[in-house]
Amino acid sequence: MNYKKSMLVGLIISVLVLSVIVGCTNNKIGNQILDKPEAEDVTIIEDNGSIILATTTSTQDSGLLDYILPRFKEETGIEAKVVAVGTGKAIQMGVDGEADVLLVHAKSSEEEFVKSGHADARFDVMYNDFVLIGPENDPAGLVEKGDVISALALLSEGNYVFVSRGDDSGTHKKELGIWKDAKIEPVGDWYISAGKGMGDVIQMADEMVGYTLCDRATYLAMRDNVDLKIVVESDLALLNQYGVMAVNPNKNKEINGEGAMTFVDWILSEKTQKLIGEYGKEEFGQALFIPNAKK
Repeated sequence: MNYKKSMLVGLIISVLVLSVIVGCTNNKIGNQILDKPEAEDVTIIEDNGSIILATTTSTQDSGLLDYILPRFKEETGIEAKVVAVGTGKAIQMGVDGEADVLLVHAKSSEEEFVKSGHADARFDVMYNDFVLIGPENDPAGLVEKGDVISALALLSEGNYVFVSRGDDSGTHKKELGIWKDAKIEPVGDWYISAGKGMGDVIQMADEMVGYTLCDRATYLAMRDNVDLKIVVESDLALLNQYGVMAVNPNKNKEINGEGAMTFVDWILSEKTQKLIGEYGKEEFGQALFIPNAKK
């Protein structure tokens, strides 16, 4: 056998040996999947798009959304893009088809939203309460009153500074309802209509040495940065219920109806309700929201 033939035979033998070795391995080539070590029990969810969540400033300012929404993204693959405004504005966004889902706190307005066909249903999610806060020395002496209607009457009679949200938010609606129950029309230099969110209004009340109505959660989140204290609380008139609604997807093709319903189911789930109930306990010594969902 000449040299060239020897080289050719050697090459053929090498190829055959290599083929046998490859065929005996556990790995497969081409369109088949290579065998890999078994992965740990981890669920990997790909990016499933996003939803627009129109909500109140209190859920944002209290820190609740920063606490729960990363879990929503992690568990569903959907990013919730938050627009934190007053409840009135949030509901109007739903009416205009500019949001996918609403998390707000003005139950009568929410029920009207559903009745008008802008959503199929509304669900309770959680509640906390409103509190009346004011200067540490409480110049109006509201602590002694104990009920919010009597307290507002004292503020009006004494022309003590009161800073209102003035923004058609859930807090503003609640405040106006209490003035109405007290049969008082709040007008005068002492009554400041801010047209701002809850955090800004608390800051204004602090700077003006005045009073304001706010949700307990936002106050607790800010109390170390202001010289204001709770002067009236635990009045049944101050209950603050939150609801969730998926906007009617027939409004326009931009609405992510499936993503909105995923959020509704997620926030009403037992796991998320427990998460909501835990928020605030470690940092503030008490839960800032009490979960009470029922579908």
